[in-house]
Amino acid sequence: MRASTLFLGLALGVAFFVAGADAQQATAPAAPAAAPVTPQNDPAYTYKTLRLNRAAFDALLAKPEDLLVLDIRRPDELTKVGGFPVYLSIQTKEVQKYLSYIPRDRLIVTVSNRAHRAGAVGDILAGLGFHVVGAIGVLDYQDEGGTLTKIAPPAPAATAAVAAPAAAPAAAAAPNSGAK
Repeated sequence: MRASTLFLGLALGVAFFVAGADAQQATAPAAPAAAPVTPQNDPAYTYKTLRLNRAAFDALLAKPEDLLVLDIRRPDELTKVGGFPVYLSIQTKEVQKYLSYIPRDRLIVTVSNRAHRAGAVGDILAGLGFHVVGAIGVLDYQDEGGTLTKIAPPAPAATAAVAAPAAAPAAAAAPNSGAK
């Protein structure tokens, strides 16, 4: 009897100890989770060009006659990720070469995947006198609930079909070496 009482006391003691530890964990404040990186708190975004969120960009889209969306991504990025329905596409490395194609009478929003390249190009354009109102990343826009337009890559050129007709006239021009 004494052994069973001792065993029961030991079991109850362990149960109370475990219950107390669980209660302590439940009342202890949890370690704060790291906040997700958003356009507002991205420490790597160091550009002067304002980084836009979806609401700010959608407000600018309400006046399309005043706006130019300049997408500076590569064609493979456009087709892989998608983009906005209307834009001027000039890749980052060619922006200065094609400055004459960028209208000076429009508000300009530069676009890249996460707005970093767009911010850099926005700073360059603003320094050259263009009215850059912001930069946005299409992936940020999508993360905030925005919808992107999927852009289909162009169909591959039919090089075999072009080469075949070119060979036919050459064969017709060759002299016939048949018998008399």
